[in-house]
Amino acid sequence: MSTEKLTTASGIPYTHHEDSMSAGARGPLLLQDYILHEKLAHFNRERIPERVVHAKGTGAYGTFTVTHDVSKFTRAKIFNAVGKQTRVFLRFSTVGGEKGSADTERDPRGFAIKFYTEDGNWDLVGNNTPIFFIKDPKKFPDFIHTQKRDPRTNTKSPTMMWDFWSLNPESLHQVMFLMSDRGTPYGYRHMHGFGSHTFSMINASNERVYVKFHFRTAQGIKNFTNDEAVKMKGEDPDFAQRDLVRAIDAGNFPKWTMYIQVMDEQQSKTYRFNPFDLTKTWSQKEFPLIEVGTMELNEIPANYFADVEQAAFAPAHVVDGIGYSPDRMLQGRILSYPDAHRHRIGANFEQLPVNRCPYMVNNYQRDGAMALNGNGGSAPNYFPNSFDNIRPDLSYKEPALEMDSNIADWYDRNGPGEDDHYSQPGIFYREVLSAEDKKHLVSNIVGAMSGIEGPKRMEIINRQLCHFFRADIGLGMAIAQGLGVTIDENAMKHS
Repeated sequence: MSTEKLTTASGIPYTHHEDSMSAGARGPLLLQDYILHEKLAHFNRERIPERVVHAKGTGAYGTFTVTHDVSKFTRAKIFNAVGKQTRVFLRFSTVGGEKGSADTERDPRGFAIKFYTEDGNWDLVGNNTPIFFIKDPKKFPDFIHTQKRDPRTNTKSPTMMWDFWSLNPESLHQVMFLMSDRGTPYGYRHMHGFGSHTFSMINASNERVYVKFHFRTAQGIKNFTNDEAVKMKGEDPDFAQRDLVRAIDAGNFPKWTMYIQVMDEQQSKTYRFNPFDLTKTWSQKEFPLIEVGTMELNEIPANYFADVEQAAFAPAHVVDGIGYSPDRMLQGRILSYPDAHRHRIGANFEQLPVNRCPYMVNNYQRDGAMALNGNGGSAPNYFPNSFDNIRPDLSYKEPALEMDSNIADWYDRNGPGEDDHYSQPGIFYREVLSAEDKKHLVSNIVGAMSGIEGPKRMEIINRQLCHFFRADIGLGMAIAQGLGVTIDENAMKHS
């Protein structure tokens, strides 16, 4: 194997990588040792800002293959032929922990997919749950603050978490998911993924339907119990990362099947609850899963930082044939996600290899830090102009979206018709969880709520217990008993 010359970042060969230049063998170092300064200065800048949420994660490349024709719903080119393959990059993550936290923590898991399509990159940015804690983006900073660290103690605070959840009954459905064993999945390969939000699909006839995206794991669901997850936190805080890398390196490529649920526009207007509410699921009996294709992960990036840490996903990035919906949380993320990436990795984050569209890109964005694509060369940086032939292609125009109202106001997110926060959590407890799952759920909730401290402790506990009782009397009684809170069962049944 031939040797290669050691060089500076400017390509200049140098000889002393380990020894600094000094005035004599034991004298002070000299300012002219540029290699010393270059190494230390670059080292000081090796870290980019950590993601505010989803900081701890891993990722892999793979392929998405269409297995079923869904052209009656969408004209998106990614789906235009059975057997068609599209390259993807998928990043898994935990939500609340810092980059150095354990990836077996009780937490939702991010499930973000970048599809490199010929009509541009489509980012489907979801979680391993079909729902979320809140349904209005104005509440997101407050919610995340409660999942981070107490401003005085700089420690995680069960008091903050449960205070927020108890004051926001819309969070109950997701709290139930989180506190079940689904909150501690066995790595990333053994969990489902969801687009979570309601999106739209538009077909060749410009007809719109609303859809939910589901990814069902082919590896089978597997979760840690709470005790197992806590034990693994100490044994290997990078368990999920290591599990994915080892599986793919061994040729055991994980797979998921993509499904969609479809609701037409008329159904969305008359449905019994707001179908764009992120705290609700759609009934699979009423809106059955329709198979679309399979996704396989088969390549670990050669360099974690280059591809996983610098990967940037944004729900704003939809391609022709796939669109938005009135989902309020989705509307908020359309703004906040690209803004977060511009702050974290710069205005030209989409020129980085992992984020770059591999097909044609034509626009008039110029300059900014780290412009990597030739910066447009000598071509015009304005539109319209007399020198190029770049024009909007009107065949990509979406049909007009009919508004329900022309009155702008601050609508109560929990107003009439929006305030049933208990039916679906109750169904989840009674009909989805097994007897063993119910036992673990109660134990996990009791353990988590036992950490509530301070003079407001009983006020917070009682407020949250009311939510559990409204979802299911048996659930509320079991949690109250575990917390040592005396409840008049007959009074609760008639409340």
